[in-house]
Amino acid sequence: MKLLALESSCDETAAAVVEDGRRVLSSVIASQVEEHKLYGGVVPEIASRRHSEAIVPVTQKALDDAGLTLQEIDGIAVTYAPGLIGALLVGVNFAKGLALSANKPLIPVHHLRSHIAANYITSPELEPPFLCLVVSGGHTHIINVKSYTELEVIGRTRDDAAGEAFDKAARAMGIPYPGGVEMDKIAENGDPNAFKLPHPRVDGAPYDFSFSGLKTAVINLIHNAKQKEETLSVPDLSASFRKAVVDCLVQNTEKAARETGAQKLVIAGGVSANSLLRRRLQEVCKARGWAFYMPALNLCGDNAAMVGAQGYYEFLAGNTAGMDLNACAQMPIQGPKAL
Repeated sequence: MKLLALESSCDETAAAVVEDGRRVLSSVIASQVEEHKLYGGVVPEIASRRHSEAIVPVTQKALDDAGLTLQEIDGIAVTYAPGLIGALLVGVNFAKGLALSANKPLIPVHHLRSHIAANYITSPELEPPFLCLVVSGGHTHIINVKSYTELEVIGRTRDDAAGEAFDKAARAMGIPYPGGVEMDKIAENGDPNAFKLPHPRVDGAPYDFSFSGLKTAVINLIHNAKQKEETLSVPDLSASFRKAVVDCLVQNTEKAARETGAQKLVIAGGVSANSLLRRRLQEVCKARGWAFYMPALNLCGDNAAMVGAQGYYEFLAGNTAGMDLNACAQMPIQGPKAL
């Protein structure tokens, strides 16, 4: 089964053709990063306008690269939630038009589910059940993936997502957008023990995260240094902050895996590209004899191939939509019934 997949939840306009949920026939991404760098972050109105301009040529190129016409496609999968509402609407409405005009099934895909599904492309042998740490700019969850379409959240952030904390701390350090990515590079040359930073915990919820206090601690450290006219080492502070965030992610995820009896551990989302997080989880899984899976670096960020991978399993489960499909800025990973 060949699906045309569309992704427009934030600042990447992407289209891909994926066969049977595992084989990528084409993948095209039009990134807006350089434009949003001017503002230090994503400007939703600009993102929506750029999606409107890019979605037709990006989709056509994905079909051309796959050597297929729209009529040869078996269905249209599209990210419908969560994300920037204006950006999502561009993709959803375009997908609805394609599905209606070509008489193809329309398959709504949750953004976080598709991030998990990126691992099905990188590791075709991976099958549920498994435990997954989904960590990105807007989300930090520990998810018990019972099946391809049955997922249970057992841990989540209570405030900032890990990626959001990385980006805000990076901005305070003067690191250019996208801050988390640049900080990871800078941290490789720093001392992770140079600064003692807090490791927040949530009382009564051992799998939950809290990164707001950690982010504030770094910002206060920087402000105090400026008031005293002291110079802080950006590599050392980056390495110390990265270590504190990764410590929290790894400790909670390891505890969840141990106490739930998971034998397979998976990471997904934009922050799954973080080099220290990948190394630390590999070490933990090797020591405990758990299987460990992580997406290829080119599949960690937003892309449409992962949407096509998850869309295949959503279709098999009967999760299709009509022309009344709407975009949703917020949506639990369990789907609209969980609201």
